[in-house]
Amino acid sequence: MTEEKVLPFIEHLVELRKRLMVIVIAVVIGMGVAWNFSGDILNFVEKPLTGTTYLTDIKKKIYTKVKEVSPALYTRYKLGDEINAPHKARVLNYSAPLEPFFIQCKISMLAGFVLVLPIVFYQIWLFIAPGLTRKERHMVVPFVTAATVTFCVGAMFFLIVIWPVIINFSLSYEAEGLQSWFNISAYINFCLRLILMFGLIFELPVLTLVLARFGIVSYQFLAPKRKYALLASSIISAFHADLITMFVIMIPLYLMYEISVWVALIFGKKKVPVEPELTES
Repeated sequence: MTEEKVLPFIEHLVELRKRLMVIVIAVVIGMGVAWNFSGDILNFVEKPLTGTTYLTDIKKKIYTKVKEVSPALYTRYKLGDEINAPHKARVLNYSAPLEPFFIQCKISMLAGFVLVLPIVFYQIWLFIAPGLTRKERHMVVPFVTAATVTFCVGAMFFLIVIWPVIINFSLSYEAEGLQSWFNISAYINFCLRLILMFGLIFELPVLTLVLARFGIVSYQFLAPKRKYALLASSIISAFHADLITMFVIMIPLYLMYEISVWVALIFGKKKVPVEPELTES
């Protein structure tokens, strides 16, 4: 009996090692491809340092409207000084030999990982496929597509919407006697970590779909825990910025949980009603 349990476990470990090896090889190849445009990625990540982002345009429109409606308020809070403030030329700095090279390796690795996401999720699917029904195994293409797209959407949402807000807020602390001096490792590591985090957060509905099909989670389990999800989203977002930015981060985090709740309701494993046994009279 013990050997029967141990053998399948070892087989699962062998299968897992096989899938991980394929993923590692794919990521290394993707890293080699991504190396050629890692400099462009670095330039894109650096753009908020100039202070010119979509937030600048929003501020200009709002402050201009304030000037038209209430000139006294516009003058009192010196909103014109903020609009017309010159943009500083900020650059990233490094203080250790080969530091930029290792940063380029990290950027290329994450970019290569994103490039081979279909292979990564296909390997994950092959690992869990033995536990699925024949009908569910045919859902491999929708699963790989959905998982890849949601991760990329989460990563791009962070880079385009959240990242400029975080850097803008950080630069707002600059004052006379207090200037920013961004180290390239701290700057890029922070950005890459959040890209990965947001990509995985946007995977929550897809993960819920798989777990719901296995019967591990259900709508009845997730729905009552909305308040805890909201609290967790608030705590996670509170670590990264001010009150306004907190809501910018918290809303998509909680939204992913809410989508997951409805995914579990629509696609979850349906319970077969148990018919009561008839007793002989």
